[in-house]
Amino acid sequence: MWRLRLARGLRLWGHPWGKQSEVTSCSVSLVLSDIIKHFNPAVLMPLCPPGKGVAPHHGAEDLWIQAEELVRSLKENPQLDFQHDWKLINVFFSNASRCYLCPSIQQERHVKNDMERLARTLDYLQQEVPKAFVNLVDLSEVAAVSRWPQGAGLSSPAPEPCHCPEKISKLTKVIMQWSYQETWESLLASSRFSDQESFAVVFQPFFYEMLPPSGPLAQDPAALGLSLWNSMMEPPGHKPFHGAERKPMKCPSQESPYLFTYKNSNYKSRLLQPHGPSVWKEGTEIRCPDKDPSDMIPTSVHRLKPADIKVIGALGDSLTAGNGAGSRPGAILDVLTQYRGLSWSGGGDQNITTVTTLANILREFNPSLKGFSVGTGKETTSKAFLNQAVAGATSEGLAVQARRLVDLMKNDTRIHFQEDWKIITLFIGGNDLCDSCTDPAHYSSHNFTENIRKALDILHAEVPRAFVNLVKVLEIVNLRELYLENKVSCPRLILRSLCPCVLKFDDNSTELASLIEINKKYQEGTEELINSGRYDTRDDFTVVIQPFFEKVDMPKTSEGLPDSSFFAPDCFHFNSKAHARAASALWKNMLQPVGQKTTRHNFENKIDVTCPNEVWPFLSTYKNMQGHGTWLPCRDRRPSASPPASVHALRPADIQVVAALGDSLTAGNGIGSKPDDLADVTTQYRGLSYSSGGDGSLENVTTLPNILREFNRNLTGYAVGTGDADTNNAFFNQAIPGAKAEELMRQVQSLVQRMKEDHRVNFHEDWKVITVMIGARDLCDHCTDSNRYSAANFFDHLRNALDVLHREVPRALVNLVDFMDPIVMRQVFLGNPNKCPVKQASLLCNCVLSLRDNSQELDRLEAFTRAYQDSMRQLVESGRYDTREDFSVVLQPFFFKIQLPTLEDGRPDTSFFAPDCIHPNQKFHSQLSRALWANMLEPLGRKTETLDLTADIPLACPTQEEPFLRTPKNSNYTNPIKPTIENWGSDFLCTEWTPSPSVPTTVHKLRPADIKVVAALGDSLTTAVGARPGNSSHLLTSWRGLSWSIGGDGALETHTTLPNILKKFNPSILGFSTGVWAETAGLNVAVEGARAQDMPDQARDLMERMKHSPEIDLEKDWKLVTLFVGGSDLCHFCENPEDHSAEKYFMHIHEALDILYKELPRAFVNVVEVMELAGLHQSQGGKCSMPLAAQSNCSCLKHFQNSLATQELKKVNWNLQSGISRFSYLRQYMEREDFAVVVQPFFRNTLGPLNERGSMDLTFFSEDCIHFSERGHAEMAIALWNNMLEPVGHKTTSNNFTYSRAKLKCPSPDSPFFYTLQNSGLLPDQSAEAPHTLYWAVPTAAVGGLVVGILTMTVWRALRGHQREDPPAGRSTTSF
Repeated sequence: MWRLRLARGLRLWGHPWGKQSEVTSCSVSLVLSDIIKHFNPAVLMPLCPPGKGVAPHHGAEDLWIQAEELVRSLKENPQLDFQHDWKLINVFFSNASRCYLCPSIQQERHVKNDMERLARTLDYLQQEVPKAFVNLVDLSEVAAVSRWPQGAGLSSPAPEPCHCPEKISKLTKVIMQWSYQETWESLLASSRFSDQESFAVVFQPFFYEMLPPSGPLAQDPAALGLSLWNSMMEPPGHKPFHGAERKPMKCPSQESPYLFTYKNSNYKSRLLQPHGPSVWKEGTEIRCPDKDPSDMIPTSVHRLKPADIKVIGALGDSLTAGNGAGSRPGAILDVLTQYRGLSWSGGGDQNITTVTTLANILREFNPSLKGFSVGTGKETTSKAFLNQAVAGATSEGLAVQARRLVDLMKNDTRIHFQEDWKIITLFIGGNDLCDSCTDPAHYSSHNFTENIRKALDILHAEVPRAFVNLVKVLEIVNLRELYLENKVSCPRLILRSLCPCVLKFDDNSTELASLIEINKKYQEGTEELINSGRYDTRDDFTVVIQPFFEKVDMPKTSEGLPDSSFFAPDCFHFNSKAHARAASALWKNMLQPVGQKTTRHNFENKIDVTCPNEVWPFLSTYKNMQGHGTWLPCRDRRPSASPPASVHALRPADIQVVAALGDSLTAGNGIGSKPDDLADVTTQYRGLSYSSGGDGSLENVTTLPNILREFNRNLTGYAVGTGDADTNNAFFNQAIPGAKAEELMRQVQSLVQRMKEDHRVNFHEDWKVITVMIGARDLCDHCTDSNRYSAANFFDHLRNALDVLHREVPRALVNLVDFMDPIVMRQVFLGNPNKCPVKQASLLCNCVLSLRDNSQELDRLEAFTRAYQDSMRQLVESGRYDTREDFSVVLQPFFFKIQLPTLEDGRPDTSFFAPDCIHPNQKFHSQLSRALWANMLEPLGRKTETLDLTADIPLACPTQEEPFLRTPKNSNYTNPIKPTIENWGSDFLCTEWTPSPSVPTTVHKLRPADIKVVAALGDSLTTAVGARPGNSSHLLTSWRGLSWSIGGDGALETHTTLPNILKKFNPSILGFSTGVWAETAGLNVAVEGARAQDMPDQARDLMERMKHSPEIDLEKDWKLVTLFVGGSDLCHFCENPEDHSAEKYFMHIHEALDILYKELPRAFVNVVEVMELAGLHQSQGGKCSMPLAAQSNCSCLKHFQNSLATQELKKVNWNLQSGISRFSYLRQYMEREDFAVVVQPFFRNTLGPLNERGSMDLTFFSEDCIHFSERGHAEMAIALWNNMLEPVGHKTTSNNFTYSRAKLKCPSPDSPFFYTLQNSGLLPDQSAEAPHTLYWAVPTAAVGGLVVGILTMTVWRALRGHQREDPPAGRSTTSF
């Protein structure tokens, strides 16, 4: 029997029917016959024996008569082989009553009674009819709902309605239908009819998965026939409930081409005996340090602590009623039980250690909480108390629930309705979504929102002192995962019937897309309703959206399958495990600030009940946080007993003035702009600025001034509203949008003037906090002019500005804040191309936003950023601003690293940024304020250096032991020991290092990479005498490989020399020196002790070497020659002034240059001005280890005690420099296009390098105190290189002796050539007078320059002498 195939099996079918007319039965059978003909054309037409149409209570007797007539007809049919042909027999019946759907009915007994009435007929057929497949077709529901037309059929009356003890909900009906069907299946599968090989009876039900159809489909017997066929194509236990629409005909599968019986489908009854524990108990512990209520009963819902809650209530559907929450696995009928005591939002069974619910959490804070439900029962039972959720409810019934809840609270003597604070949780919408496709207009998002509004309006109008949780409707589409996964055992018929609009459509169908869209609109509609402020009109009532259900991921097992352990036996409702997780998620949402609430709760995580923030212990509302307000818990807000005289004893309440300097971030650009209003980013929302804004109060706007105003209500200086820096609203916020470090000085000057002139400020007595943030705009433009925006210049600009504050502003604490890392800005901007104005990147911040990923330019940006940050640290840690008791600069490093929040798809979260994706919005500024305040109270050495934008940053309080704003002194902080410098190399950060497209023919288009040969002329400074300590106490070694202008030892990373720089552009460069031997001197023709008179001979020697070098193409290779001489001339001037006059000095150098000009093609010649020798020696203070040796090498040193001799020497020194400067302008060297002489003047005004004590830094000098050490040579190389990249007439004439690995300039993208007179834009007629004036400078000018130099050195030493006596050490600053 269980291998019966359609194609060759069925030959004829007869069909008895019970309570159905002959016409109807025959019509259904004809449809089946037509279908079977597709498989077996020889099938016989159906036999339709006449029935007697007796009354329902005689149905079994009528059925027996029909069976006898059928058997007789079969036996007498000559076309039928009665013994061998397979027969399909349909037995139609229906219940006389609808009571089989009542939950109180014992269905198994009811079905057994029906089966006993049918047993005589079925036994007869089994005994009399061989090879028969019997469909037992239950048409009870069809008979109940159909209005058959005249003559169509139903001669018997419809089943009598059953008056169940309670109203039958959709949930009840679906589960009872399933139970009824399973009972029939189970009884038939275990009956004697399933044991036969030639006879089988299979139950075929007709239930509807939604509201049964009332139109033609329900009245059409042909539709019933098709549905019956499709039911036969499904195995027992998987037969579908029928839809309202006509379904296509199903075909037998290749895997199972047989008619399904209980035996060949391996049917197992799903009426399982419940197993496992009755309740999945999942409790937790709450170890919160503060479980106390407010000191006084709060009058504002915005100051509500958990322990203040006295009453709890809940509204909703079966998920709140707790259907199936305590059901044991497999007990599907028990899903009808409402386990309200386990309900996530309203249940109160046992306690938190065993059952996690919102009520049990709140009972840990207030054990006297009232209103929670216990045990089981409907909303009308006393155990339900204030959990008035109704199983199966839609939003339409929510207002009725609200009305009933209000009445219960008013009438309950245990509740002080006017005084008790109440928590009411409202959650509904699942049933609306499940049926939304049946009537889209009725279940529209507008109607859903309106239904929510009606219920909330009742609560708002009538309930005092209430905090209402409106939980967003859950993302229901993920239920499909559980439904579609065949490896998970679930009653899919129930699932599909409970929620057909979610489960019956195919993936990617328009219907499913519509469901997802309406789900989203439900969520958006409720959010718009609450955000309208409709329920924030009273101080004792609010509604807060809790969005943890907004995005729901199906929990998974370790195998990656949907985890049904979170669900009741119907796989639709939550069990107690899911209720517990939902309760903890709701609680977490209630404590999270609005705007920062979790929208996706991971139900797989174990329960972790969050404690209220110790500094912000209130339930979060729209007003008490707004995502931007903060609560300050500090109880001691007193100022010092008397105004402090020291900045190191400064309390927050002592601050009377706030001010701020910086760029657009401090000016407040875009802080309050709406997300889609890009144009509004130009608005300066200064009142919301993190460091100087004073809009609102700390309750709704978190800024540093609003925090300080909690300590001192008389604080002044903060900005309000919007406007430019020169408006009254700006007050002491003098930040300028787009400002760079070079413009900071103007802001300082403006601020100082304003503070001095403002009558509200006692300039000399009031304590001030000034916050400075600068640097971001410099980095935005760094690639346009890397020299202008170098770290060295940034350092200088910042130092100059802080110096003015230090000099002119009494009683001030200056916060120096790190700027925002431009890489973060870049990640946000480029990571959201659909939201950010990517097309305007070049205008907004070209050098950051327009760079290619993984490019050298991007690496360079990161190096610049580090250099800027290091510069700030070095400046502050130098102790430069710790020389007065009433002034300090403190670096606040919270911005040093930013933890950027990301979305689920990995993109940066733009919700912290203005519409341009660059400027921080108010959400971001609020975090900046909190982080700055935290930094100000943290001791140096322990300050937070990371800003997590999503972190809950509480406002800390000064302690009794440490009540002061922290400075280095009151932190007992010692500046870190600077790391030992291992070498004097440099970092090379240039990105343009290619040669000219073709070898240039003019020296005015000469790029660094075009240089093929280097050479040098000079004295012992060019041979690098004493660059490293020698082994002899009398003789110093010449370390030619380290020479500043010609050495080529190692690489730039370890040895900074001009050739090593050029190697970065052309690794094959020739001519440089290495080592210490003459054989490896290359084209370094300098000689120790040489004077200007020796230069012509060195020029001839150089030409000979070049001409005889097989590696050099004299005609084609471009050569770079550096000439530096004069030290020996000055040292021996005292011996014979006539022989060492400036005129002769100039003449000898002129002769050497003439030789080069005549004989050397394609050459760029550097002539370096002689240094100011006397100033260098005098600055040493006599602290040299070899004074006698130095005097023998430089006889003029003997006369330094003679002031007249010294003055004369300085005059000669000046005249030598003036004479040399003439060579850049000599016309005779301009007549060739391939030759240029350029004077490099970096030594002209150079003063001796000083250490941090203000004395000469001897680390720049060799042991004889005359020659340079390797460090000094590195500084000379850097200065020479930078001079070469500066236009004539604008060259630097001094050298900054500060250590940095990144002081090397880069060729300008616009003019990537070495500068000559011509490409500097100086015309010949403009240059004609220049050499004349410089060379013939009168003695008065020389003396004047000397005096300026002496005064400058004196002032510099005086300033540096005030600094702390730290050992000399190099800076770790990086500059460009």
